[in-house]
Amino acid sequence: MPRMEQRLRTVAVIGAGQCGHQTSLLAESLGRLLAETGFSVVCGGLSGVMEAACKGARSAGGLTIGILPGTDRATANAYVDIPIATGLGQMRNSLVVRNGFAVVAVEGGNGTLSEVGLALKAEIPVVAIGRWSELPGVLPARDASEAVTLIRKMAPFSA
Repeated sequence: MPRMEQRLRTVAVIGAGQCGHQTSLLAESLGRLLAETGFSVVCGGLSGVMEAACKGARSAGGLTIGILPGTDRATANAYVDIPIATGLGQMRNSLVVRNGFAVVAVEGGNGTLSEVGLALKAEIPVVAIGRWSELPGVLPARDASEAVTLIRKMAPFSA
């Protein structure tokens, strides 16, 4: 696969650093389905939704990238293949969304909302499962499968 196409195959997955069991299962399913469809996952690299999405992607042989808020690469969750330490704190949210051709929000709180806003401002498509799905400009998805279907339709290449 040409390098540019591989770069375009990355989807940002965003969500809370702490989440319940059901949200974790949803994020894991999303990561797995993205990887099975040929997408890489970029996220904030920590726990919660980020860890679950990476776990799912890794289980399907996908590549995972974690853009970390701190300076220690060792803080990445165990399922991150490529940890990127930034030392930027929450300002790294912009880097997370800018490194996917699209963003999928899985539930989440104010940090997730900030990432949704950054993506929309940058004209990066956003799909949301749950909490942020009714925001203007966001494409709602009922579950991980529907989110991946939407992502595949907007991919800048054949998926």
